This record gives sequence, C-alpha cells and structure tokens, in this order.
Amino acid sequence: MSIEPNPTFAAPEDWRAYSGVLSRRIFAFLIDYLIVLLLCIPAAVIVFFLGIITLGLGFALYPALFVIVALLYFGMTLGGPNQASPGMRAMGLAMARIDGRRMDFLTAMVHTVLFWLINSVLTPLILLAGLFIERSRLVHDLLLGTVVMRTN
Repeated sequence: MSIEPNPTFAAPEDWRAYSGVLSRRIFAFLIDYLIVLLLCIPAAVIVFFLGIITLGLGFALYPALFVIVALLYFGMTLGGPNQASPGMRAMGLAMARIDGRRMDFLTAMVHTVLFWLINSVLTPLILLAGLFIERSRLVHDLLLGTVVMRTN
C-alpha cells in the first residue's frame, strides 16, 4: 500500500508562509498544554473507576496519565484532517510533511516524543535553532521531515 502525496498539505516555498511561525508556535504550545491539563481531569476520573473495577491495578496508570493524554491528543489532532492541534489552529498554523504526504497518527506521536526528548536535553537551544534554520524549523522537525506553516 503506497501513500499518495497530497498537494494540499505540501510545504509551500513562499517565505510568507513561515513568517512569525516561531512565536506563534510558542503560544500554540501554551494553549495546547493547557488543554491537555484540562483533559487530564476527566481522564483521572476514568482511571479512578478503572482502578476500582480492576481491584487497584488501574491506579498504576496515574503516573503516566499526562503522557498518555498528551500523546493521544497530539496524535489525533496533528494526525487528523486539520493537520493541526487546536492551539495551532487558534494561532493560524498547520503542520505538513516535506514530502507532501499527510501527517498520520504515528508520525504525530513520534513528533511529540522527539520534542520532549530533545527539549529535555537542549532546552533553550531547541527554540534558538528555529531562528537559524530555514522555514523556522526546529530540530525535531528536521529529523521527521516536517514543517509548521501559517494558514492565514
């Protein structure tokens, strides 16, 4: 099964599509993680009842609850039809792959995990890279062949 390129989400070459992307990404990050924190509340309630049903085994999910919610959130939103999380849509951004294919669930999850790993090692440098790399791409964007661009 081959995946056909989708020209709708292909990264444009026009520099205006990448103007101001880095600052918009920061605000989108803040919005998205606020949403993830809010989604952890109903997820914690679900895990509580799961813990009761499984006689305590479900409570083991609590330490990983934020990670699970965040991975599902970004996997479903970045890998969804809009190719953007709600925070990215609020800031007028979308993510595309350089090869023109659509973002899928797995690629979106790997993008999130790479962001966390690289950010834990290169905390300030991850944003500084966006100032010097073409199209304001960050290190994890380079590794996965993705780009974030403006939609408006």
